[in-house]
Amino acid sequence: MGSLFGEIEERRAAVRARVEEIEGEIAALTARLEAERSRLERLTVTRETLEELAAEGVSVDAVAPEVREPVNEGQVVGVQTVVAWREGMKSADLPPVYRDIVDVIDDAPGPVQAKQIVPRIGLPVQYLSYHHTREHQRTYPDQYNYQLGA
Repeated sequence: MGSLFGEIEERRAAVRARVEEIEGEIAALTARLEAERSRLERLTVTRETLEELAAEGVSVDAVAPEVREPVNEGQVVGVQTVVAWREGMKSADLPPVYRDIVDVIDDAPGPVQAKQIVPRIGLPVQYLSYHHTREHQRTYPDQYNYQLGA
């Protein structure tokens, strides 16, 4: 009888491990689902806004990009003011090029290297351009779900 109880315990442990693995997968999928819902909501609002502007007779091709003031105190970097990242901030609080970087990373299926981001945001592929992107990743590490490689 002892070996039967041992076999049942082994099977129970294996099933428990599979249940924990599936629960982890569900948690990861839930996080991805929330991110995609958020992206869908942003795109829906953008489309509705463009439709409203078009209905008012505004040429949507000629709409100038929105100029945002920094939300909090920022430090001057070149001609842009970059705010220090704080808990609860959204990527919308960042200057446009930084928002583009965050969007590229949000859309990526996995880890992304700086040299992969640069062409996707329209910068020429040169060492200095993706070096600047890596600096952004170091400045705002909480926005990235991975560790920077060498």
